[in-house]
Amino acid sequence: MKKTHIFLLVLIAAAIVVLISYTGDLSSYETVGSAKQKPGKFVNLIVKMDKSQPVVYDPVKNPNLLKFNVQDSLGGKIGVVYHNTMPTDMEKSERLVLKGKVQGDVFECSAIVLKCPSKYKDNPNAMREQPASLSN
Repeated sequence: MKKTHIFLLVLIAAAIVVLISYTGDLSSYETVGSAKQKPGKFVNLIVKMDKSQPVVYDPVKNPNLLKFNVQDSLGGKIGVVYHNTMPTDMEKSERLVLKGKVQGDVFECSAIVLKCPSKYKDNPNAMREQPASLSN
C-alpha cells in the first residue's frame, strides 16, 4: 500500500472514533418518571419550577447551593440540588432544561438552561399589529 492510502485509512479510523465518542453525549429529554427509573445515568429534563414550594438559596451562607422543586408536563415532581450560583431570572423562566443525574430521591443538577418566555405570549396578535414599515 502507498503511504497516502495508509494515511487516509488512519484518518478515517480517527474520524470514526471521534464520531463514536460524541454519540455518548447525545441524549434525549426525559420525564421525571423515566429519569427516576435510570438512577445515576446522565439525563436532560424539561421542567418548570414548582412555585408552591420554597427555593432554598442563601448566597451569604453558601453561594454554591441551590435547592428547589420542579414538575414536568406529565405531573412528575422531584427535588433538585444544584451546586452552583442561582441563574439570574430563574423564577421568571417559563421552562428549565436540567442536566444531571437522579441520586436517591433528588436530581443532582450539573447545568441549568433557562428557556425564555415568548415575548408574544400575552398578545398572540402582536405580529399582525406591527407597522408595515417594520415588517418589510
